[in-house]
Amino acid sequence: MKKMPTEAGFATRPGAAERWIRRPAPNAPAAAVPFSARLTIDVTPAMRQRLKLAAVTRGTTVADLMRALIDAHFPDTVKEPT
Repeated sequence: MKKMPTEAGFATRPGAAERWIRRPAPNAPAAAVPFSARLTIDVTPAMRQRLKLAAVTRGTTVADLMRALIDAHFPDTVKEPT
């Protein structure tokens, strides 16, 4: 049986994951955070509503609210490379 060549597909992980993760987002404004990564979580509709209400009440976005919560509960002890 002849082995077919392997192609990079949808579920293929990058070879150099750290370099891939730390690459700046395309079209990111210069003042943006130098490196970002998307995080997706599943929440109930009620949780989503509470998050959105809390963000609107505080005059911020859900993303900024979540970043602040993560920073408060999981402080960064290692500096990001510049």
